[in-house]
Amino acid sequence: MTEQQLPAWADPSVSPTALDPQGVSRRGLLRRAGLFGAAFALGSAATGRTPALAAGDGRLGGEDPRLAYLVGDHHIHSVYSHDAKYTFSQLAAAGSKYGLDWMVFTEHSNFGHADFGAALEHQEILKARAENPRQLIFQGLEWYIPAAEHCTVFTAPGRHEVDVLTRFESAYDGKLLAYDKGGPADTDTARNEAHAVKAIKWLAAQRRSGYVDDVLVLANHPMRLGIDSPHELRAWRDAAPEIMIGMEGAPGAQGAAIPGWRGATSIRGEYENKPSAQSWPGYPADAYLTYGGFDWATATVGGLWDSMLAEGRLFSITTNSDAHRIVFDTWKNGDWQPGQTFDTTGKLPDPVNTDTPQPGSDFWPGQFSRTHVGVTRYGYRAVMAGMRAGRVWLDHGHLLDGLDVRLTRDRDRGRGVTLGGRLRVRKGERLTLNVTVTTASRPNPQGILNELAHVDVVRGAVRGPVADRDTWKAPGTRVVESKDVSGRTGTYTLRIPLTAGEESFYVRLRGSDGHRNGPGYLGASVDPHGPVPHAPGDGDPWADTWFYSNPVFVDVEGS
Repeated sequence: MTEQQLPAWADPSVSPTALDPQGVSRRGLLRRAGLFGAAFALGSAATGRTPALAAGDGRLGGEDPRLAYLVGDHHIHSVYSHDAKYTFSQLAAAGSKYGLDWMVFTEHSNFGHADFGAALEHQEILKARAENPRQLIFQGLEWYIPAAEHCTVFTAPGRHEVDVLTRFESAYDGKLLAYDKGGPADTDTARNEAHAVKAIKWLAAQRRSGYVDDVLVLANHPMRLGIDSPHELRAWRDAAPEIMIGMEGAPGAQGAAIPGWRGATSIRGEYENKPSAQSWPGYPADAYLTYGGFDWATATVGGLWDSMLAEGRLFSITTNSDAHRIVFDTWKNGDWQPGQTFDTTGKLPDPVNTDTPQPGSDFWPGQFSRTHVGVTRYGYRAVMAGMRAGRVWLDHGHLLDGLDVRLTRDRDRGRGVTLGGRLRVRKGERLTLNVTVTTASRPNPQGILNELAHVDVVRGAVRGPVADRDTWKAPGTRVVESKDVSGRTGTYTLRIPLTAGEESFYVRLRGSDGHRNGPGYLGASVDPHGPVPHAPGDGDPWADTWFYSNPVFVDVEGS
């Protein structure tokens, strides 16, 4: 099929506007929800702004549009990454099997990819879009951040999507430039950290100029090596908060510690490292573990994520597969032709089935980890706008079928604001947090019908920018409510009363199957039954599943 014969969703010359068809929906969900009328006219999908409080809007309350949630994964590797093994077709088919609406292919930066792979990969992207017309398939990159770890970078489809990614890779990748050092004793740390900020600003300029329709950046597995310091995370966010929107709340590689699989020292997420000379020295040794499969920065109530939210600025969390090599899979990498290497081709040989289980730590996209994004229409830009607005919740093990969160003033009759939104109130006003849960209706890919045991409400005080940019604690944050929902099935709504005090604040949600919990990292007075680390080598992910939501902010007038 020639490029001129490609369908619209696969043709790089087609405007991204045409890739957001209002009449296409996930199993009719969006149309039934009535999302294509006045709600879309509010403009959130087009601008990425939260409609509740546009700039200069001083009205009390707030109202966000009706939403439907699309499920996706923003961190997936194929044969165009030097350490993975699957074709685009295999991965897209798996995503379809496990119910994903959108996927981002994020190949590792290296010379083979920069010189050859990215352009070849784009042809595979077009093929995957053509083969899977009901999926939104993005091309992205896993960026080696100068002086730090990795980030997902991805663009909206368009004629310049490959050009922007390859130019960015060549000019700003820490691995390619040898700008990888960022330890306290390294002489080039300041230069390298500054180059990371410059890189994010460059991406933002491509979006502002219209060269690409949209671009987003998310920090990947931030605590795996302990080299993403708090001040770096804040610097990346501040460089361009409209594109540097958050981090992985939970890493991929969730199958790493299945008992008897990889070894007695294995940890979920492959978080098996110790502090090094490159690590930020202010992190405790326990920060290098996962807690209920989630990164310590997210799982610790009153920890690093909360310390960023306590500044009153949105910083989203996600989860994903980081698919490289799937647990219990029987495929292996194919053999190289004589004289070929990854550096000379930018692509691994296609995999070969052996009928024998091969080493691996990951799940297929959508098999275990899912990021749910609230949208007002179906399309690439709509997913990116939903992520930018923070309309995001995530779950492991297909713990829930659905979650809808709305915060309202008791005197208002509207829908209120949802995840990522802001509600403006007066001191002393009574509010209601409405949490509508739809429980799992069918067994997950492991054959388990998950049951939600509890829903926790985390509340944090908003106290503005921190004086110390390396702060990782939020003393004004704690679990303020826990609802036992054991045995409840179907769709139900929890109505949780809140009162606005003198300080602005935020609330976020968390819950689990109840199988494994204990006092949180900062103590039972902050978090009485939070996620806990598993014993090395004994981390069955299907037996310890959680959901997390992004926050809703409450701006108290006069605070």
